[in-house]
Amino acid sequence: MTRTGTAPKALLMGMLIAAANGAWAQDAAAPAPDWTITGNAGLFSDYRFRGISQTDKKPAFQGGFDIAHSSGFYLGNWNSNIDSGLYQGANLEMDFYGGYKGTAGPVAYDLGAIHYYYPNSNKDGAPRIKNTEVYVGVGYSTLSAKLYYPIGDFFSAEDIVDDGEAGGSYYLDLSGSYDLGGGFGLVGHVGYQKLKGSAKLTESDGDRKSNYVDWKLGGTYTFANGFVAGLSYIDTNIDVKSGDRDITDSTALLSLSKTF
Repeated sequence: MTRTGTAPKALLMGMLIAAANGAWAQDAAAPAPDWTITGNAGLFSDYRFRGISQTDKKPAFQGGFDIAHSSGFYLGNWNSNIDSGLYQGANLEMDFYGGYKGTAGPVAYDLGAIHYYYPNSNKDGAPRIKNTEVYVGVGYSTLSAKLYYPIGDFFSAEDIVDDGEAGGSYYLDLSGSYDLGGGFGLVGHVGYQKLKGSAKLTESDGDRKSNYVDWKLGGTYTFANGFVAGLSYIDTNIDVKSGDRDITDSTALLSLSKTF
């Protein structure tokens, strides 16, 4: 007597076992890579650096890439268009950075340095605009604090700061985020810039500022394809102009970005 159905069932079971073994073997043969490369790009209605518009309150296209090693070391580059009138003819900012990230229990830390480069800022014999900072950061869950300390000339842009050493200036960045679920999130930031020596800011009324505060509060929405839309309110407690435009007043900043 023929037992119908036994052979197909055995064949199906064999195929399932083989597929499972194959998937396990593939996972076992593909460990996490030592090196990873990620990129990022975005459109922004304004480029605000520490509360100050770098594009004369006009839109910016920004992007860069990061190379990270499993040990924690990383290198990266980030770029944005800027206002050439603010940077002595330069219309591009290029940032180069590197450092080491790690964890100590629930606390994450980040040590590194960043160099801000402005091609053609020394056009017509003007001194080149430059800045290099070292930084140290710590984070817990979705909260972080990061301290930047310049080790050379501090953004010697005309109408922003005088030429010369920063003389012990620093910037403290406190940031946080909160996941609301459904793709929505909240972001917040408060920054404190201390300026010493010839790096002090000159306000529109002629006063020299040795410190100021900037802050941001906004929301984000992450689409299924990975794009992130953002809307933030940004403001400072100083009044600095570039020509006739106040580049430190409050603004609503729109953005659309993606990491890939």
